[in-house]
Amino acid sequence: MLHSKPREDNYLHKGLRKQLVQGLREKGIKDERVLAAIESIPRHFFLDPAFERIAYEDRAFPIAASQTISQPYTVAYQTQLLEIKKFDKILEIGTGSAYQACVLAELGSMVYTIERQKALYDFVGQFFFLKNYPNIKRFYGDGFEGLPSFAPFDKVIITAAAPFIPPKLVEQMKPGGIMVVPVGDDAGQKMMRVMKKPDGSVHEEVLGDFIFVPMLEGKNK
Repeated sequence: MLHSKPREDNYLHKGLRKQLVQGLREKGIKDERVLAAIESIPRHFFLDPAFERIAYEDRAFPIAASQTISQPYTVAYQTQLLEIKKFDKILEIGTGSAYQACVLAELGSMVYTIERQKALYDFVGQFFFLKNYPNIKRFYGDGFEGLPSFAPFDKVIITAAAPFIPPKLVEQMKPGGIMVVPVGDDAGQKMMRVMKKPDGSVHEEVLGDFIFVPMLEGKNK
């Protein structure tokens, strides 16, 4: 459970983060800026205190509204694929616990993040740690629609399993932009990187296998 009051981040937590980052490096994450962001962010703040001792294991955990906080490797992998530059304008679909958004913000980007679960959107609004990141803007809405009034975006990241590449989100990307999205169904998904060319056409790369919660249309009150 996310808390409105600050929690402790002690030498033990920092040591566990260092170990986590070393494990991610061994699993093939090469972007040192991404690794530094993960090392600096207290993941245990995003979880119920009951998970505190295991918060730095490389696995997903349940959060509110039957959602999950992604495995750190998945967060690092998707972030690395985005090739983030400072001041990039990023659209994130699926705020969840806001952990991924904080990693993106730590890298100096402007993050526009959408959550369709009203309970989770409200819950994250009470989270003390987000005060550290004024460059995160949160929205309650339908991820398939994106945020046309704030478009275009340099990068788009989808943190749920999309049944297809959402066309409205491709429209909201700048030429030269990158989208990272797991595409598939309940049986599993392929991570895809979609590059938008200057003429508006797209180039799709199919990458590794992942499991995400499904991306659903509409808003859930």
